[in-house]
Amino acid sequence: MMTVRQMQRLWDSRRYTRLVEELTAQRVEGLAAGELASRASVAAAAWSLIRLEELNQPQAQLGRTLIRAILACQEADGGWGDVAVTALCLRALSLWQGQGNAIERGLNYLAQLQQPEGIWPKIPIRRMAADPLVSAFVMLQLSDHEGFRAAVDFNAAVNWFRTHAPEMDAAARTLWAHARPRGSFAVQGTLFQTAN
Repeated sequence: MMTVRQMQRLWDSRRYTRLVEELTAQRVEGLAAGELASRASVAAAAWSLIRLEELNQPQAQLGRTLIRAILACQEADGGWGDVAVTALCLRALSLWQGQGNAIERGLNYLAQLQQPEGIWPKIPIRRMAADPLVSAFVMLQLSDHEGFRAAVDFNAAVNWFRTHAPEMDAAARTLWAHARPRGSFAVQGTLFQTAN
């Protein structure tokens, strides 16, 4: 796993794709790393922020730089260019005690793009076909986030995955298996228990 110094060196040299590759190489999220390629610099900032939190490095100057980079890239619609990158940025900011307007706008962006059946499109156009891989990635990043659960139709998303799991490709099934919300949750009047 990467150290703060390694992340700083790749960030400073603007080797964002390499930074994302290194940070996701040993993670299940690496299955969806290609979905982040169009916004490599923002994805690199978010992944680095997540890694700094894992290293318990809240005092690192790099963290403040990454937060500023993420916030500067938030678009007028509240997202960060696409659905997967938005979910990743929201997770990163939330891990660093983020709250307020940027997170609310990002959650609203995801809520507006959610399809009626419960999952999200690959690109930020609501009328586009839903994408199980991107949606599983969104759920992996945010299913334990209270604000996310309140902002989107969380029950519809969980029901969609429960119903369609056998039809999904291996990558989407794997991400969903890791994304399942921890603890108990109610979906359509039924209480489900999931592994912690």
